[in-house]
Amino acid sequence: MSGLLPSETNRRVGDEDGEVRVLPLEDEEAAQLIDCLAVDTARATLAALQDEAATASELADAVNTSLQNVRHHLEKLREAGLIRVIGTKYSVKGREMKVYAPTRDSLVVCVGGATDRFASAE
Repeated sequence: MSGLLPSETNRRVGDEDGEVRVLPLEDEEAAQLIDCLAVDTARATLAALQDEAATASELADAVNTSLQNVRHHLEKLREAGLIRVIGTKYSVKGREMKVYAPTRDSLVVCVGGATDRFASAE
């Protein structure tokens, strides 16, 4: 397992499938992530994207909420680094729509000094 996990907090380590982000619980980025995922609609939206990439309107239908609500949560998920825009497609009315997908990163949020264990894993 040597080299698999970072020895410093809030660090990114690359591998062929993406990166592993390690955040201490007290970190501002961890707080943003936890706040984002505290809402059922955000978690449902992220779960729907695990199945396949989708537009905001497709996600609104999938999670049974308004387009405005899902757009709000998509922005929060994007800011938290959990999803990304992977392209665009056009509606039947010719409007350009963003297509969203989850990021390829893995994420570890450490509680109560657990980041010390990552340092000893190297």
